[in-house]
Amino acid sequence: MRIMHVALGGCLSAPPVPYGLTEDTGGHIAYILGAARAQAALPGVKSVEIVTRLIEDPALGARYSAPVEPLCPYAVIRRIRTQNTKYLEKEALEAELPALRAAFLAMLERGQRPDVLHAHFADAAVLCFAAAQRFGIRWVYTPHSLGLGRGATDSVSGALERRIEREQAAIRRADAIITSSRDEAERQVPAYDAQAAGRVLRFNPGLTQPVGAGPERARDLIAPFLRKPEKPAILAIARPVAKKNLAALVSAYAGSPDLQERANLVIVAGVRAGLTGNACATNQVISQLFDLVDKHDLWGRVALPRKHNPEDIPSFYALAARGGLFVNPALHEPFGLTLIEAAQAGVPIAATDNGGPVDILDQLGYPADRLIDAEDTGSIARACLASLNDPAREDLAAEAQARAIELFNWDRWAEDVLEAYRSSPPLESTPEAPERLLVSDIDGTLTGSRAGAAAFGAYHAEERDRLAFAVATGRSISEARRVLQHWALPEPDVFITSVGTEIWKKNASGALTLDQSYARAIGQNWHRSGIAKLLGRLNIPMQASYEQREWKLSGFGDRADAALIREALLSEGLTAHVIPSHGRFIDVVPQSAGKWAAARHAAVLFGLSEGACICAGDSGNDLDMLRHSPAAILPANAHSELNGLENPGLYRASRPYADGVIEGLQAHLPRHLSMAAE
Repeated sequence: MRIMHVALGGCLSAPPVPYGLTEDTGGHIAYILGAARAQAALPGVKSVEIVTRLIEDPALGARYSAPVEPLCPYAVIRRIRTQNTKYLEKEALEAELPALRAAFLAMLERGQRPDVLHAHFADAAVLCFAAAQRFGIRWVYTPHSLGLGRGATDSVSGALERRIEREQAAIRRADAIITSSRDEAERQVPAYDAQAAGRVLRFNPGLTQPVGAGPERARDLIAPFLRKPEKPAILAIARPVAKKNLAALVSAYAGSPDLQERANLVIVAGVRAGLTGNACATNQVISQLFDLVDKHDLWGRVALPRKHNPEDIPSFYALAARGGLFVNPALHEPFGLTLIEAAQAGVPIAATDNGGPVDILDQLGYPADRLIDAEDTGSIARACLASLNDPAREDLAAEAQARAIELFNWDRWAEDVLEAYRSSPPLESTPEAPERLLVSDIDGTLTGSRAGAAAFGAYHAEERDRLAFAVATGRSISEARRVLQHWALPEPDVFITSVGTEIWKKNASGALTLDQSYARAIGQNWHRSGIAKLLGRLNIPMQASYEQREWKLSGFGDRADAALIREALLSEGLTAHVIPSHGRFIDVVPQSAGKWAAARHAAVLFGLSEGACICAGDSGNDLDMLRHSPAAILPANAHSELNGLENPGLYRASRPYADGVIEGLQAHLPRHLSMAAE
């Protein structure tokens, strides 16, 4: 496979990259470089190219004017030239897009065309869509940062409106959308187009920072600013732009004598020419930071180094690992690569609760008190103190470090995304006249054993024509697809997601679309806003924002909390289905929704009755379909909350996970087929 990435903003070059050299020379470049190098190392990849703008600017250096720059074996950076070779900020790129599109198409016309295009940001998507129309090349889109997510930080200008229009076009047109965080996949992208959720896949990116650096270089850079440089460091690394909210971090530090006593504040905000002489937006942020330090008499306790080399960044993490922490106070953070860098270096972290960091901290095992309300300086200070005062901070950081190294790596990303390239759009068709429909939970039912998952794949292939396959999960559509791909499980004919509140089926072209008839049916008498207010009055802790769906509200609690919610709903005349599971999750969905209701609807899609359903599951949110299905399967690893389940058609397997599902299918199918023959 030949892969071509397209990215137009910032100063993109082979490492070392001077991050912060311009406002747009940020984390997306680290992402693209790491992705390209990992893809180039895969045996099935013939070449990887990164296409960007050719820039001629003496102040930036000659490297950005080279038409071709080697990156690694089988990967190069290729720069396209237009008449305007000046460096252009992201907003200024808009006027240059027609010329860039023409130059890009001409380049593809002359050379060997790739098998897949990967657009980074919506301006690059304009070029990729044009190439798809002319040459029929598949293309995928990674947004990185979406305009609709910036409403709280940016005034809505004409330029921003047009950017949002380009993003919406990219989301609607791309064969697949590759994201890094659940917030992007489940909240931000669907805000542009709810149907696009069926084409979204989320994969954890990796990191390219070297490891093993000591703190000495960082100490040299900050020593001139500090009276007591031996104190632990509260570290922030971010470009000097307003949305990174660095001024609020200084204000939080200024308002907390305890923080000032415990640690120094170190802010690495790009590379600046001075307090003036930078881009206008950079000048404003830098001036504000120095003004706050001066206004609150923080000299000697805050370090704002003017410049650093890219290879110095690991040294800053090594410094913060010695008794300090890393904090990301952004008003909105689409993902948060620096959090992963810090975690992999063994640094405790705290971060904004708006965007990707919510998912990152959850995956790394950090408690909720390390998430901050970025608009509340008191919240920032409390999260920092919670980390500094935590007696288990070293153990927590060590565990997070191990998880970060395991979960965030480019080799795994490259393998997963290569499979996504190959399967976008989906190629498998549904069986035309199945005799039965298997509706199975995913987590702990089909997953849990690699051998069992492989055996289920083989079983599914053999029974493909007579047994339709649907999954029924509490996960979103993008997360369900990600987990199935990770476990090499077969692609279902139908996805029942978000605890039976959404049904995703394939259209004529094989793309997944939301079943609107089911949505209309369960939406009747569903008073979402009233139920949300009731949960608030009951002080039910709510799960992350991306877990909240149009027909699902998700919180934390046990069976007793679920009973309390049912009683309160009844007293207020509200109808809903309250589903506790795993002893700590509660989902509230429409009364007419749930996995069994969705399974019955899915059966009709195949021309089957509910009597043709075979349902498999292992936890409380599977209870309704396991209780009502005429043929049900409980694998041996099922949770104790299902111990009292009674159903004449229930088969309790002696084997766990997917092996138990196969065992149940082998027990159910012969009996049902013989009954059908009679």
